[in-house]
Amino acid sequence: MKSKTRFWDRIANKYAATPIKDEASYQHKLKMTQEYLKPEMEVLEIGCGTGSTALKHGPFVRRILATDFSEKMVEIAQEKANKSGVDNVEFRCEAIELISDHQAQYDVIMAHSILHLLEDVQHSLSHIYDRLKPGGYLISSTACIKDMMSFFRYIAPIGYRLRLIPYVNCFGTDDLTEAIKQQGFSIRYQWQANAKAALFLIAQKPE
Repeated sequence: MKSKTRFWDRIANKYAATPIKDEASYQHKLKMTQEYLKPEMEVLEIGCGTGSTALKHGPFVRRILATDFSEKMVEIAQEKANKSGVDNVEFRCEAIELISDHQAQYDVIMAHSILHLLEDVQHSLSHIYDRLKPGGYLISSTACIKDMMSFFRYIAPIGYRLRLIPYVNCFGTDDLTEAIKQQGFSIRYQWQANAKAALFLIAQKPE
């Protein structure tokens, strides 16, 4: 696991300082997410990065547990939290695989810019489904690489072996939506800013 986190620890400061590429799309995703949030909700975010999204949603819910397997990302996220004054977001260094050990169930699980970095997406979606309360929501934004730049599927394994890039799972939009439906979710909202943009999804576990 340590070898996998090394890439993200190394780029954490640069990642935190990089402006959002499409601010309008980001704001739209925040707005759509907040339409589903309620003050009594318990939320889990996996792959929280440096914490910006969790901190923006904190005021709309009871509590957010935001996790990432990069210690450096979590350190930066905690620094942001200390400066923001938001006190109901807890940051924790934890791999996505460990959510199966959580005793709690959540009203919402957020997974932004993370599903395409997982080797076994279906297995992770199963863990997410199990940790959601009946009627709970999976909210995700995912780069569907096969649709965005199909040639990258040939480059990604080489870059990964050379430790130039992290592992990238090159699936398409249809692959991801089908995987989510196979777990038993129904898709409530699906949006892309354009054909080459990340796929934003809100999916619900049956009540």
